[in-house]
Amino acid sequence: MTTVQNARPHEADAGATPMMESRDVRVVFRTGIGAARNEVVACDDVNLQLNRGEIVSLVGESGSGKSTLARAMNLLQQVDSGEIRLDGQPVVTRGRGKVKPLQYYKDVQMIFQDPFGSLNGLKPVSHIIGRALKLHGLAGTRAEVRERTLEVLERVHLSPAKEYIDRYPTALSGGQMQRIAIARALAVEPKVILADEPTSMLDVSIRLGVLNLLSELRDKQGVSILYITHDIASARYLADRMAVMYKGRLVEVGATEQVISEPRHEYTRTLIGAAPDPSRRKKKRRT
Repeated sequence: MTTVQNARPHEADAGATPMMESRDVRVVFRTGIGAARNEVVACDDVNLQLNRGEIVSLVGESGSGKSTLARAMNLLQQVDSGEIRLDGQPVVTRGRGKVKPLQYYKDVQMIFQDPFGSLNGLKPVSHIIGRALKLHGLAGTRAEVRERTLEVLERVHLSPAKEYIDRYPTALSGGQMQRIAIARALAVEPKVILADEPTSMLDVSIRLGVLNLLSELRDKQGVSILYITHDIASARYLADRMAVMYKGRLVEVGATEQVISEPRHEYTRTLIGAAPDPSRRKKKRRT
């Protein structure tokens, strides 16, 4: 199956090294033993580029391999073949030249789907964000840690920050908790954020605020963002480019509006057709 390139390259592509990319990444899950042994190909020779200051949405149904690819890019999943590159350099995970995890996770941060599970409910916000600052040597004294924590809380629009810094995640709403997760990622000044379904656990009424926050981080701080979702509408709202994943393979990649308006792969057309569209309802009422 060949990936359909349905667009002009993103403007940052011309002559520039991608901020992050997967090259022919293959991930296979193996189950059972002997005659019952089975293999499931989660990612099948996936090539995906994320340019500097760009938001790419990776869309597809559950089980398509989206999260597996993100975990591979975040070194949480070993690849069977292929490679991950960061700023043009291969990320080596074994043997000589093995990447230093602390430096890698300063550059590449992940925001998980469930803020209830990704945050320690037994620790206050000051500890959750402050620990990341200390681990990466971005603040030393208690005063410095607290000052930088207050700053990053303001940047994710938890204001006034003094009202949130000493609270526990369990005392916050789902949307506020996800903003804490984003603040923790942002605190270490990453080059790349991998956001795995960051709004799917949130009420519809507060999803837009999180999407706007991600867009603002890209616009003001130049962070490259891979936004993983099954929601075509949010991908269209947020992303510069869209990559469609089906059965472990990328089947279509292009500028978001072109993919939406001129889908070239049958699976892309199916996804778009399944998405709620108020305009289609209006047309049915008229007829």
